[in-house]
Amino acid sequence: MTNVNPTVWLTLQAHDAPALIDYYVRTFGFVVAARYGAEDTVDHAQLNWPEGSGGIMLGSHRPGAAWSREPGTAGGYVVVADPDALYERVLKQGADVVRPLAKTDYGAREFAVRDPEGNLWSFGDYAGEPAPS
Repeated sequence: MTNVNPTVWLTLQAHDAPALIDYYVRTFGFVVAARYGAEDTVDHAQLNWPEGSGGIMLGSHRPGAAWSREPGTAGGYVVVADPDALYERVLKQGADVVRPLAKTDYGAREFAVRDPEGNLWSFGDYAGEPAPS
């Protein structure tokens, strides 16, 4: 079996998907790879994390749909090469910091913010433990 790096896509729905996409690009640095739908409705968007594989798939909230979740109830962790630089960026953008940048007991540097829809985001340099052999 080939050793493949994991790729995880967080899936979100938003009350104001266009505004949330703009926030993620401006505040965190995600890159829009695709966006489908009308001006105020996002059927599907793909935002790539520029430092590696994975990212976000998101769209406008559609109550009653088979894949419907209440906006603002997700949480995600994103590995970053330089948490200090990203922390300065989010502070300049006025992000809602819920946990300031600090060193953890396990040696990582991390911080957490709440996005405008209420989702929690943690950013840090902890890339996880290697997979067991």
